[in-house]
Amino acid sequence: MQHLGEGRDVVADRLVELVHGDVHLFANDPDDVGYPLLASTRIGEVTRFLKLGKWRIPLQKPEIRLTRGSKAFWSILGERNTWSTVLRVPITFPPEKFYGAQLSAMCAPDLLGTQGTFLLYTTRPAAEKFKEGGLRIALEQNGQGPDGPRFDTALEGPPNAFRDGDPPLAIPMTIDVDRAANVVRVSLDGEVHELAPGKLSPWIPLTFPAAPMVKVSGICRMQITEMDEHVSLYITPISFDPENPAMPISHPSYYATYLEKKIGPFATLGLAEDTWALNEKVIDDGTFLEMTWDIDKEREDMFFAAMDRLRTGTLACVFDATDRIQHMFWRYLEDGHPAARGIDNPEHKDAIEELYKRNDALVGRVMAKAKKGDVVM
Repeated sequence: MQHLGEGRDVVADRLVELVHGDVHLFANDPDDVGYPLLASTRIGEVTRFLKLGKWRIPLQKPEIRLTRGSKAFWSILGERNTWSTVLRVPITFPPEKFYGAQLSAMCAPDLLGTQGTFLLYTTRPAAEKFKEGGLRIALEQNGQGPDGPRFDTALEGPPNAFRDGDPPLAIPMTIDVDRAANVVRVSLDGEVHELAPGKLSPWIPLTFPAAPMVKVSGICRMQITEMDEHVSLYITPISFDPENPAMPISHPSYYATYLEKKIGPFATLGLAEDTWALNEKVIDDGTFLEMTWDIDKEREDMFFAAMDRLRTGTLACVFDATDRIQHMFWRYLEDGHPAARGIDNPEHKDAIEELYKRNDALVGRVMAKAKKGDVVM
């Protein structure tokens, strides 16, 4: 690369293709709990505690270690006093210390410590578990409003290491169905969220109380997928709250908070687009695309925020909608594709073409902002 000291190198990489067999994204689950486990990152357990009544006070921090064997280009550049801003590049969890700033991506986990466990609260009976990363929670009616049933349940989070047995953290949640108004009201964490069927909510903040003076924060999105004979509430995998992340997801540690203040809440999960929920037919093509475009817009906002601040050095950002959308919508471009069986005239058959039009527009905006001496790749 040239001009590293004089101008800025901007890498807007939308063509990241990972061969799962080579990169080893997931490891076998020795306990068969149904969660896909990380293979590129070692997340250890806390084994030493001080017991105080019903509480356990951890006496150590868990090991969180990146097991990637190679040395990243930003570390090499940093050794030569060249700044790098690295946004959402795969295999960057936990983030490394180097001369620059970094926001983790694949394999950054969700708040449950998995690569993306969605939740489906539903009255609809099921004979088997989801084959991919999701949990089904049965809803049982325990109240009746003026225009529909009421369900009292809880949104469960990660295990609580401050209590014996590591019971899951939980936030009480009430689901009120109002069929007259065609909405469902979800009461959670002291707030009421009004959801129209088929509409994905904005980011919803979550605060799980763990111990006195200790809380764990996350964010999620919700959608009512049905509210007639059956009621079903889809919840995205819970991302770390970038304003107050429960695990290190950026370097410096405040960089994620800075970005949240700059652009608003954003997905922190490495594989944030919920392909598993789409494969399980919990969400439809339209919801998946809306989610993907929203994440893409978050990425673009943080990219240009970083570009505006960069005076010299390198900016690298991965826009992975290309990977996600082509994986999920190629089935509509190939006659007889088994994943498109029984689907006639799909509404979003042109999703890949639309993606590349958006890509081209983004490249144009990057070129327009590039200064003399910048190298754009």
